[in-house]
Amino acid sequence: MPKGGLIEELVAALRCLPGVGPKSAQRMAYHLLERNRPGGLRLAQALRRAMEGVGHCGRCGTLSELNECTLCTNTKRDAGKLCIVETPADVNALEASTGYDGLYYVLMGRLSPLDGIGPRELGLEKLSNRLAREQVQEVILATSATVEGDATAHYVAELAREAGIRAFRIAHGVPVGGELEYVDSGTLAHALHGRIPMEE
Repeated sequence: MPKGGLIEELVAALRCLPGVGPKSAQRMAYHLLERNRPGGLRLAQALRRAMEGVGHCGRCGTLSELNECTLCTNTKRDAGKLCIVETPADVNALEASTGYDGLYYVLMGRLSPLDGIGPRELGLEKLSNRLAREQVQEVILATSATVEGDATAHYVAELAREAGIRAFRIAHGVPVGGELEYVDSGTLAHALHGRIPMEE
């Protein structure tokens, strides 16, 4: 492959995708060039349109083509519940697999002082203003089960308490259909610590 040529440029561009190393990028590039040029052109056009036309919802922060996303403008959703998530992908996961009917706030990350990500970088002042301004009655913290995710959840829970709003953390633990012998120790510890009473 000639240095600095179009093929090398394509391979380098494909490597920006998560989990795509040099070999995978080269395989994709050659596949498009050898077997699917129309598909490659469609991909290029769709990428350009998405990069230029998709922004963030001005209210919740998720990805949207509009100033406010369809979830935020849906009057059938319960405005009293606000679910806090880290990424737009988390919104999609919750929408696809739960019956949650409230609204969302997307942080676009989590607190990580070592990486220079603090409350300002996550826009937590905007969230605080939303909690004070809107009729939110319940905040559901659906951040990841990591040290950073837990720290973010605690910080947001404190913001909710200051606004007089009840905060809840989603449960973490043994998956449905999971057998204890195959569950890792960290997950078991979370499940045991977050135990709930059996209903009579």
